[in-house]
Amino acid sequence: MPERQATYGEVIAVPEFRALWLGQVFSLLGDQLAQVALAILVYSRTQSALATAAVYALTYLPPILGGPLLSGLADRYPRRRVMLICDVLRALLVALMAVPGMPLGVLCALVFGVVLIGAPFSAARAALLPEILEGDRYVIGSALQNMTNQALQMLGFVAGGALIAAMGPYRALALDAATFLASALCILAGVRRRPSPASGDSGKPSVWAMTKAGARLVFGDSRLRTLVLFAWLCGFYVLPEGIAAPYAAALSDDPAAVPTVTGLLMAAMPTGTVLGAFLFSRFVTPSGRLHVMGWMAMLSCAPLAVCAVRPPLAVVLALWVLSGIGGAYQLAANAAFVRCVPSSSRGQAFGLVQSGLLAAQGIGILIGGAAAQELGPEPVVALAGAAGLVAAALLTALWAKHRSDVISASRGEPGT
Repeated sequence: MPERQATYGEVIAVPEFRALWLGQVFSLLGDQLAQVALAILVYSRTQSALATAAVYALTYLPPILGGPLLSGLADRYPRRRVMLICDVLRALLVALMAVPGMPLGVLCALVFGVVLIGAPFSAARAALLPEILEGDRYVIGSALQNMTNQALQMLGFVAGGALIAAMGPYRALALDAATFLASALCILAGVRRRPSPASGDSGKPSVWAMTKAGARLVFGDSRLRTLVLFAWLCGFYVLPEGIAAPYAAALSDDPAAVPTVTGLLMAAMPTGTVLGAFLFSRFVTPSGRLHVMGWMAMLSCAPLAVCAVRPPLAVVLALWVLSGIGGAYQLAANAAFVRCVPSSSRGQAFGLVQSGLLAAQGIGILIGGAAAQELGPEPVVALAGAAGLVAAALLTALWAKHRSDVISASRGEPGT
């Protein structure tokens, strides 16, 4: 019997998913404006590239430190309530950031708080989505969220600066605060109440106990451990985005063209990701995605190794787009992860994976930047691609041991 694939139309027809999706659109648009506004605001005050970069780095640090602890709140309390409280708290903090003349130290503390509160929100939303969308609908919904995220990032790169120039950084931050409230209203109106995943327990465990239990669950199961490593593989293939500016300078003889080339390079992988997510979710069967997941992971890294021969800009863009297409394997890895994790532990599990994901990205970009300073950007991107290809091949071999069991479980076959 052929497998049934869900369609984008039937996923969008689910009212609760529409509410989550619309809230995501509001929040992401506001965040893109806020990132540009903060960069402009900090640089205009300090005239320091280091200070500007340090404030941007604050968007990585809180989830790495607080994510494993706070994500357990999504399993301890009703997930809808966790999301609502997080949205309201973030709106208040960003509103304070929008007060003209806010001291830079306070501004940094507020940025830290906003991003930290985002950890339990993201964990709650990720854990709630499989309850709203079952089976292949979950994969299509994840693909739609992923494409929305990438598309809004590209839009933010293109339009963010122009909007900030028109309205100023403080108004942009005020608008970001309003988008969090809009997200809360979408959730309040469109997502129904559900009990806490731990409501049937005789007593709720402590946050620390849930964190330890989540770590044992994720890293004690060989299937989950392999899937987590697939997710963290992105540390290799996102590295080029972190050194896009020096790469653009190496490609262009005209200094005036470097900003344009940098923008093209930074947009290449998100473009490939949007295209890959659509094709992978729309035209590959659910079991087919799990069969080719390893090959797609290798595709996310292999094209980058070609940068060793220093190809021209057009070829580099094509290679980076192809790498982004390969990154669509994350949809299959995410769906398999959901299948293998109990519903009552999904918030904590997703939080742990997300924290490691951000750490892999941050560490990869940091190492890549330091290496590019000594070796140049082209060989560093090539080395990252080659190392990622080897890691992906090893993970593919490990995944082959578990793939059949996960496919059988996804089909509801007995004995799995």
